[in-house]
Amino acid sequence: MTPAAAGAPMFPAEVTAPPTVGVEEEFILAERHSRAAVYRAPSVVRAALGHLGASHVTAEVSQAQVETVSAVCRTAAELEAEIGRLRRGAATAAAEHDCLLVPSGTAVLGRPGPPPLADKPRYRAFARSFGPLIQDQGVNACHVHVGVADRDEAVRAVNHLRGWMPLLLALTGNSPFSDGTDTGYESWRTMLWSRWPSAGPPPHLRGAAHYDRIVGRLIATGAAMDPGMIYWHVRPSPHLPTIEVRVADVLPDAAATTAYALLVRALVGGAVEAVRAGEPAPEVPDPLLRAACWQAARHGTACTLPATHTRDHTPTAVGRLVEELWKRVEPQLSSYGDDRWVSDWLGAVQHGGSGSSLQRRVAEHHGGSLQAVVDALAVEPG
Repeated sequence: MTPAAAGAPMFPAEVTAPPTVGVEEEFILAERHSRAAVYRAPSVVRAALGHLGASHVTAEVSQAQVETVSAVCRTAAELEAEIGRLRRGAATAAAEHDCLLVPSGTAVLGRPGPPPLADKPRYRAFARSFGPLIQDQGVNACHVHVGVADRDEAVRAVNHLRGWMPLLLALTGNSPFSDGTDTGYESWRTMLWSRWPSAGPPPHLRGAAHYDRIVGRLIATGAAMDPGMIYWHVRPSPHLPTIEVRVADVLPDAAATTAYALLVRALVGGAVEAVRAGEPAPEVPDPLLRAACWQAARHGTACTLPATHTRDHTPTAVGRLVEELWKRVEPQLSSYGDDRWVSDWLGAVQHGGSGSSLQRRVAEHHGGSLQAVVDALAVEPG
């Protein structure tokens, strides 16, 4: 049953001011003719600065990647317009250097690196500290920031959010191919990221002081170089008054990114309300949560996951979990005026699968051509 069929209202009775939301998206640069990953990010980023502004585009760890950073938004329409503006501007800059801007969690064709690394001291330090672990780390995520002013509240809200991460991952897998091969996974990006010692599901956190102790010990052991390198699926941002949800692959288009970000905002809003109400969060065992995330990365929407948002963790089909997710977020979505945006997207994913399903369908339709997949994904300049 889709959320719309479950009785989502067409229009909210009352719209209240929602939390702020912002999105960071990472993209592969593909050479226009071969469609393979190409190391032109320094030139493309310089060109994109002119189109988008210094605060809205940056290099990533690999020179085959570009990252866009949205303005702080309030409404769904504002967010969709901003994501579209950034994608079109970055695609225009890519085209000026004979590249395609490709929203896929991994490079469909070619090896995205690094090496070569983007010329930043931080990334050179990565290479010194972690050695070959950094190879093939040119992977692309969608990070959603939701405004939460109180830091201790944000940390405690993470406990209410961590159990939903496997389902969000199952809905947003968009990296089945890597270097010309079908990996058999829905989110191969997740598997590459999981190699890092500071990546994966967050632990249960007792508050801001507990969070700071854990982060400090991870840095002391060398598992992370600084708080920004705590690559948990959801975390309090180390530099902004936000909760940052980092679990998703970059999504195929601006509409999907917008709907997903609005869903995340509703989840965060509900989690903060639960903290304020004194509602205890389920204490999901870390090994079970990690295993559920692996299952989601492997099979996406076509699997059964433990219900890690509950206390009994009953194995449940993804479709049923979506219904439970909808019940959780519908009050916030309706209040914010975002219910139809998210309902339509969830229904589309339930019926047609995630971005990985789309990539595989395109390849099958074109006789296995992965060049066709790159073409189908590439963002139109504008």
